[in-house]
Formats: sequence, C-alpha cells, structure tokens
Amino acid sequence: MGLLDSLLGRSKPVRPDLDQLFAVPSAALTLQAGLGFTPTGRGSVCFAGVEGGSFARIQQDVRELLDADTGRGGIPVEFSRDAYGYTWLLARHAPDDTAALVNDLHAVNTLLQDGGFGPHLLCSLVGFRNAEDRPLALVYLYKRGTFYPFAPLPGGAEKRDNQLELQVRAALGDDLRVEKDLARWFPVWGAPGL
Repeated sequence: MGLLDSLLGRSKPVRPDLDQLFAVPSAALTLQAGLGFTPTGRGSVCFAGVEGGSFARIQQDVRELLDADTGRGGIPVEFSRDAYGYTWLLARHAPDDTAALVNDLHAVNTLLQDGGFGPHLLCSLVGFRNAEDRPLALVYLYKRGTFYPFAPLPGGAEKRDNQLELQVRAALGDDLRVEKDLARWFPVWGAPGL
C-alpha cells in the first residue's frame, strides 16, 4: 500500500484464507454446547455467474470431485441459480460429519480460485438448526477472510434475529475470525444449505 492510498483512506484488501474454513467443526461444537445449534450437514458455496468453456470445465471438475464422494454415502452436489443471478453449489453430508462437509467446501473454493475464478467467489455457508428448528448459518466471506452468523426469523418474512446473531458472535469469538463490520453481515435469504 502506497502513501497516496494511505492519504485517500484506501486499505489493502484482506487476502482470502480458505484454511479458516477448517475452524468450523470446532465452532460447531461451541454452538452446540453454548446455544443448542447443531449442524444440518448442508453447506454451500456462492459465486457470481460466469459463462464460458473454462468455467464449464471447472464446474464439471467440482461435480466429479464431490460426486465421487457418493461411495461413502454422500449425495451428489447440486447447482442452482438465485434471483440475483448468483450460482450456488450445495453439498451434503451426515449432520455429524461437519469436517467432511468443510473439506468439500474448501475443495470447491480452491478449485474455483485455482481455476482463475477467485474474484467471482462471494461466500460459503454451513447450516445449523436448534431444537425448535430455527435456522442459523455461519457465512464465510471469501474476499474478507471472515465469518458472520446469519439467523433468519421463522415465518417466511425476510427478517433477522439480530440478538441471536450477536450472541453467536460473542460465543464464537475465540473459534472463528468474525467480521467486525456489521454492515458486511449481508442477508442470504433462501440460500441453499440454510
């Protein structure tokens, strides 16, 4: 970062650290013990829609990598597109195998990054539920290298449980690199895996 950047208030962007995803299984134990949220075994990766042959090849590589897991009881990966044009990849594992789910999410992010699609990666999320079937997601912001909780209120209205999100932030402060800027805690309404 140069002097001009400092004077103009520009900051150097945080480099993504995909290895931060490997902290999620430990955070899952903290969420279960402290707040009663257990993993659902579902997680997803979101990226901006891109077209072309090289992206189709990467998408096929991702499908082959994750679908090869079906021999261990996994479910094939699913791709979908949301109303905003973003592509979501949904991976599933047994709810008690968060480590395998995180490995899949890490592999997908790495394949896309190494294939030159890193700038198109937006986030990854891992889903949780409590005894009352309340949803919660831990969302990893690729470009920030941080996590934040997303807790939609039940009932279908697009409202969040801000109090729960702040409780999760406090509970996970030692387990994950939590995003400090609350304005970056974007809602992911209807995200696959939530």
